[in-house]
Amino acid sequence: MNNLDALIIGAGPIGLACGIACKKAELSHVIIDKGCLVNSIYNYPSNMTFFSTSDRLEIGEVPFISHNPKPTRPEALEYYRRVSQSWDLPVNLYEKVEQVTKDDGRFQVTTSKDTYFATSIIIATGFYDIPYLLNVPGEELSKVKHYYDEPHPYFGMKVVVVGAANSAVDVALETYRKGAKEVTMVVREEGVAPSVKYWVRPDVENRIKEGSIKSYFNSSITEIREHEIDIVTPEGSKTIENDFVLAMTGYQPDFAFLRSLGIEIGKDEFRTPRYLPDTMETNVPGVYLAGVICGGLKTNKWFIENSREHADVIIQSIVSKQKVS
Repeated sequence: MNNLDALIIGAGPIGLACGIACKKAELSHVIIDKGCLVNSIYNYPSNMTFFSTSDRLEIGEVPFISHNPKPTRPEALEYYRRVSQSWDLPVNLYEKVEQVTKDDGRFQVTTSKDTYFATSIIIATGFYDIPYLLNVPGEELSKVKHYYDEPHPYFGMKVVVVGAANSAVDVALETYRKGAKEVTMVVREEGVAPSVKYWVRPDVENRIKEGSIKSYFNSSITEIREHEIDIVTPEGSKTIENDFVLAMTGYQPDFAFLRSLGIEIGKDEFRTPRYLPDTMETNVPGVYLAGVICGGLKTNKWFIENSREHADVIIQSIVSKQKVS
């Protein structure tokens, strides 16, 4: 199994879809991931509900039955476990890629557990692994969180939420409603992000207007300490008593890994990796991109719903190359 037609890096929904496409085409393959199965979904807030209906999240002709109009995180985790088991996919978890080299037309991939040889590599790693850092003193303190799970730990606490996009707004509203002693939003921009869900925007704006949630716009954190933070605002510097900083500042693809493979990163504002849309093959022959990572920093371009088909496109390309050779 270490001499493969395709090595798939990333065991999210799109990585699994690529594995299913390999199975259908009878290509030898392995799916590896440095975390757990569908690791990004696992790291979503525990009570998150998807925007999409369950049928649009289906892969591999496995029905996704939800008890709700739109599926929840626990339902999605159960579903993708069932997909993996139904197709008997060769998934190796908690296995990190350490080095990739190419010799005589084949890739050698060394991981934390094994070494693989593959004709093609499919990268389906998404963008959820590397948070944007605040890059301020004190960010390394345990009170600073870049991932949000649930509101319970923040009951009775003074919480600062950094950011004003969907995730930050959801966190601010939920911690406020679940008993945080004080919720303050610190936002670089002049207001709530235009992309915030239309049914949520009035809620957060009204909470800010009435003072239930404090806000500092055109502001940023300059230092974090154990029991307080410093911020700079249009009115000057302020020090705020604080127990937790929830930095909902977004995430980015692992551009360093892409570059290490020789993949060119565009100089456009979204740093879009170079690939051919009709095959999903990058400028490095034999290396393909699938899913969200194709959009670079434009993380709202690709979703499970519209990138499931990347799997079939990629496998068709690999099979076509085999026929030619």
